[in-house]
Amino acid sequence: MSFQSTLTVDLGPRSYEIRIGAGLLASLGEQIAPVIARPRVALVTDRHVYDAHGPEALAALEAAGIASTSVILTPGEVSKGWDGLSALCERLLEAGVERQDTIVALGGGVVGDLAGFAAAILRRGVDFVQVPTTLLAQVDSSVGGKTGINTRQGKNLIGAFHQPRMVLADLDVLGSLPRRELLAGYAEVVKIGLINQPKFFEWLEREGVALTTRDHKLMGTAVETCCRAKAGIVAEDEREQGRRALLNLGHTFAHAFEACAGMKGDLLHGEAVAAGMVLAFELSERLGVCEAGRAERVARHLASVKLPTSPADLPIKGDADKIVDAMAQDKKAVDGRLRFILARDIGAAYVAEDVDPVAVRDLLAEHLSRRGGRSGARSKPPVSA
Repeated sequence: MSFQSTLTVDLGPRSYEIRIGAGLLASLGEQIAPVIARPRVALVTDRHVYDAHGPEALAALEAAGIASTSVILTPGEVSKGWDGLSALCERLLEAGVERQDTIVALGGGVVGDLAGFAAAILRRGVDFVQVPTTLLAQVDSSVGGKTGINTRQGKNLIGAFHQPRMVLADLDVLGSLPRRELLAGYAEVVKIGLINQPKFFEWLEREGVALTTRDHKLMGTAVETCCRAKAGIVAEDEREQGRRALLNLGHTFAHAFEACAGMKGDLLHGEAVAAGMVLAFELSERLGVCEAGRAERVARHLASVKLPTSPADLPIKGDADKIVDAMAQDKKAVDGRLRFILARDIGAAYVAEDVDPVAVRDLLAEHLSRRGGRSGARSKPPVSA
């Protein structure tokens, strides 16, 4: 029997289900029919996802008697900006999308974030459904209602909290995912273990290599564990006023890395997060709040699946000062002070206020000094066969 699971994000009248399983896309219309106001949707996707899964999704909608129109985006972060948002909203309005209609976001994190933000502001808010097609989107970005776009100043700085009506995570679609995209999503899987589930991290240390070969059962277990953990955190702290900030482990570094890489697709979000989590643990050790050796353990596991573990491995431009300057735009900053998610141990992350920028700069400078000068260092993110 194939893997199937249903979880609930408990937000009172705005609660919704996360359905995880194989073959769910083939019954898309049947799955979403109970949560849409009327049988009419706008399918937002990108060209790569449409070519791989669009016809099946449209056929499933038609079979359930749901009328649809499609908007196909240019793949990648290039679409996730002001111009992309404006173009998407205009196309949705031209298609006659009304307040009682539903937007279906079929794609990875870029599609989900952009389509979700458009749904939040179009006609002052329309419903949307998340149908994530990448591992990263299935375990992280599709759950929790964070939507948004990038600007010149940084990643996801403009957006809104807008919860979906349902999340439909079809494990089968991961079979068409490029290896590099799969590994980028795996970094977010590891993050959950590092935040507050040390037993899950231990399980990943045993099963991670097999999981990233697309073992269906292992993949289902990982997606379910991550979604269950995130659903619980979101239900407790929907708008990131407290505990939800822990989900940003590694992200203060990662978003700065992405900004310094230019956000043109040369660096994937999960690759930046992988290196960022290692640095978060190294910084924790240097500040004396985490036992020595934990950062090496994290780095060893990420390296075992061919994920980067240092900014020296990433295609970022600029020096340590430029990266620290980019961190000043981080959404977690308070009164201009750097705010990090650090760790006392594996599975024991916490919010650290007013971290010394000198310590951060010194750590970054040490890593960047290795660029091109160490065994196995890369000028671009790893791409595994």
